[in-house]
Amino acid sequence: MTFRQFASSNVLRNKRTYAAYFLCSAFSVMIFFICTLFIYHPELRQQIFYPVVVQAMAGAALIMYVFSFFFVLYSVGAFMNTRKREFGILLMHGMTDRQLSNMLFLENMIIGVSAIATGIVSGIITGKLFLMAGSAFLGISPLPFRLPAGALGLTAASYAVLFIIISLCIPWLLRSKKLIDLVQSGQPLRPEPGASRGLSVLAVVLLLLGYGLAATSTASTLTYRMVPVTLITIAGTYLFYTQLGVKLVGRIARSRPFAWKQTNLISLAGLHYRLRDHAQLFSIVTVVLAISFCSVGVFVSIPVLSKQFEEDFPAAVGYMSKEGSSLDAAHLSEISQELGSRSIPFEALTLPIKYVQAQPSRADSQPGHLLTLMSYSDYKQAVLMSGQPLIDEPPAREEALVLVASQNDRTYLRGRKLTSHVLTSGLTLQETRYTKHVAVPEYLLPDLEDEHISGLVVHDEVFAELSHTLQTDLYTGFYVEDYRQTEALVPELAPGGSVRYTEGLPYALTVSGTLYSMRDSLYSILLFAALLVGTVFFIAAGSFLYFRLYANLDADQRHYATLSRLGITDSEFSRIVTGQLALLFFVPIGLAIVHSIFAFIALQSYFYLSIAAEMGVVLVSFLMMQVVYFFFIRSQYLRKLRKSMV
Repeated sequence: MTFRQFASSNVLRNKRTYAAYFLCSAFSVMIFFICTLFIYHPELRQQIFYPVVVQAMAGAALIMYVFSFFFVLYSVGAFMNTRKREFGILLMHGMTDRQLSNMLFLENMIIGVSAIATGIVSGIITGKLFLMAGSAFLGISPLPFRLPAGALGLTAASYAVLFIIISLCIPWLLRSKKLIDLVQSGQPLRPEPGASRGLSVLAVVLLLLGYGLAATSTASTLTYRMVPVTLITIAGTYLFYTQLGVKLVGRIARSRPFAWKQTNLISLAGLHYRLRDHAQLFSIVTVVLAISFCSVGVFVSIPVLSKQFEEDFPAAVGYMSKEGSSLDAAHLSEISQELGSRSIPFEALTLPIKYVQAQPSRADSQPGHLLTLMSYSDYKQAVLMSGQPLIDEPPAREEALVLVASQNDRTYLRGRKLTSHVLTSGLTLQETRYTKHVAVPEYLLPDLEDEHISGLVVHDEVFAELSHTLQTDLYTGFYVEDYRQTEALVPELAPGGSVRYTEGLPYALTVSGTLYSMRDSLYSILLFAALLVGTVFFIAAGSFLYFRLYANLDADQRHYATLSRLGITDSEFSRIVTGQLALLFFVPIGLAIVHSIFAFIALQSYFYLSIAAEMGVVLVSFLMMQVVYFFFIRSQYLRKLRKSMV
């Protein structure tokens, strides 16, 4: 037998243990390859949203690649721990350290090359299905299957480098192990697991602190709380398994009324050892599952923003002509002609927008800020033309309604205090409430000091009396029955669907149909990418549990064979194994769901509309998949254990 044949036989002999690692690696390669198919697809390059597709798929591929590196590194380290005694025996029989390093390198490269080949072939076989699914998400006709050389080369080269680096690192992980430690690794001394009361309390404090910060987050605090809350929760999760869990199991085991009931004593025996030994695994699985839930949940929830798109862009086409511009007549004529050429009936409304210099009435505030004003009558006309019911009552002479920039900005306005402004004419305007509608899209107005409002709606007489203005612009809105009919309207005037006021041109323009198409494509491709990444994370979490379970299969077979000789019945045997497997599977997913619920509560502070339904669908779907996976693994594991029963 040659050295290569020896390494190959080692892989085949341990195929049961390596199965989940191999399949998850191959699946990661396949998803990476699918992402590159979208990036290099020639037909997609002709679509207006192609840059969005590239960014989303490149991001998904990068996340997958980085995660694959750490997944492979952890998996290989876990497998090495199960084979330490084998390595010790080989060294005792004359194998040199260099030969051991070469053997491990060859074994991992055999698995790596096989995973790369399997992943690419699987990607080629299923590529058409993924392209059809991606086309459905993007709302375009099904993409034909293409096999670009760039996709093949990038996938093969990227994962070849990954497996080579991991394979070169493997011998370094074993270099510090003494021969006696390797030989005795199969039956190590196992001191009684201890748990610190202080660290157990700290676990509870960290988790409650993380949950509290998440639950009390607002749209303005969410950004800078995100990283600290994540780190606090991860630390609390690790201490939960290593300290609090061990302490709770120990206390339950000492409770005679519960522990001495039926087979509970056998189920609890050694459970604190399992918690301590698998604490790192449980922590990783919990974090990976929580990331999977959140990544999919976030992008499933984001399309909720599309529901308020029509409110944020009330006119199908909005045009703002800046004071002094000579292009407005030609541009408005071009828009009208193109709407007419498409046989789209429309109504137009033109109204003035005034800008004044103002300052808050408080003496300690900074003076001299820009303020956008429109009259209540113009606001009323714009709302009614958009087909929305008018709810706002007119303000009094010295009052003003705050014009919201976007419906989603209401989440930021919850903590904003209504203030008053002093105009250069000496008139003081007191903010009384926020408007229920967006009259003019924020893209068509200049940025104010307070970025979450567009300006003020004032009394008609006050608006008419304003003489000391900085500038007066004219807004024209074109209103149609279905704004989506305006997709790709006047592309030469509004590339990408908009020209913002701040771009420095003599006009600003929004085409709702184009903007909606771009935004919908962005959300759809992000959701598609999140589903791919989330699926890989979920499968990886299951793989962690699988190879940890099968790594201990021989010891479990000896344990249950002994119990069989002592007279344990088949139903009792099934109940014990089911209970221990349920702990292994559902404690991490249960804690991950709790983490995700509080993460979604924090995310809700960013959305004006409720995302509870989308959250529930994601969590229930993942839980159902975990239940199916649990029963599949349970049946397979019971079947293997019964082979050792008397």
